[in-house]
Amino acid sequence: MATQPLTPTAPRPIDPDNMNAFLGRAVQDMGAAIQAPLILIGDKLGLYRAMADGEPVTPAQLAARTSTAERYIREWLNANAAGQLVQYDAANGTYFMTPEQALALGVDDTPIHLPGAYRIIESLMKDLDKLIEIYRTGQGMGWHEHEKCLFEGTERFFRPTYLANLVANWIPALGDVEAKLQAGARVADIGCGHGSSTLLMAKSFPNSHFYGFDYHPPSIEQARAKAEAAGLSDRVTFEVASAKEFPGQNYDLVAFFDCLHDMGDPVGAAHHVFQSLAPNGTWMIVEPFAHDNPESNHNPIGRIYYSASATICVPCSLAQEVGLGLGAQAGPANIETVVRSGGFTNFRKATETPFNLVFAAQP
Repeated sequence: MATQPLTPTAPRPIDPDNMNAFLGRAVQDMGAAIQAPLILIGDKLGLYRAMADGEPVTPAQLAARTSTAERYIREWLNANAAGQLVQYDAANGTYFMTPEQALALGVDDTPIHLPGAYRIIESLMKDLDKLIEIYRTGQGMGWHEHEKCLFEGTERFFRPTYLANLVANWIPALGDVEAKLQAGARVADIGCGHGSSTLLMAKSFPNSHFYGFDYHPPSIEQARAKAEAAGLSDRVTFEVASAKEFPGQNYDLVAFFDCLHDMGDPVGAAHHVFQSLAPNGTWMIVEPFAHDNPESNHNPIGRIYYSASATICVPCSLAQEVGLGLGAQAGPANIETVVRSGGFTNFRKATETPFNLVFAAQP
């Protein structure tokens, strides 16, 4: 489709201060964007992990420690120092990580681990041509059509938040759900991906049985392998199934972690959850933090979520039946409309974090 030429207009006056402020932000953004591959290199080659102890290293020492090439490592370290991801000691020509930098970049399984987000960015850059095409046509792009690094990146991006909040804060906010899980409950985790949320719950509540469902077969294969490695296969079951067709009845808890807004027919999914719950069961819905009006989401967190929504979430929804296209910044009012349209009469916000809203729904 040819692009229509723009009609020439008279130039508008430029405010130099506004221009300089805009360019300053643009330079910061460009630096962050062009540094993203270096963060991935550091993660994949173990460079941050090798510096996580905080001991100062020269480029040659870090290269020897990680079996990499010193000349590249020297440039990598300086880029990271310029981006304030590592520190530079000019007097000694060495580089080191503060405890905070190490926790965020060099230590796995922490509540603030960052490299997973860059795996998502990596997938989107690889998918750029596909995304341009769907923007032209209005068609969708299914989850399974993305580069596979999206699936690992999504798990690693969300897992820190789940580690910090799921068992300690979110489940206790659901009323009697925690007591049921401790005694022994049936739990369905829909859109489970690689199973991080499912396995975290299973480790904390050994008397309960957990069922993880996802329509994406490769993700279910990964989840099964992780359950086996964790020694949880006896009470965690992973199966390929969609949100509108997952099997089973009388679940005490059904959980949707950051996935309801991705669904083409979230009302249909809500109706299926309604039918699958035990009489006093609870549906826990975890969604990205958002306000109902767009302007209140025009902030650094909203920028991340809107960008992910524009490249992952809305395309995923539009690729499915109905194609409601809620988006990652749908807001509480839209989520409530979906839930009540599925048959639920009790809906409330249970708790929140700066990054998530947690809702509880019951028949």
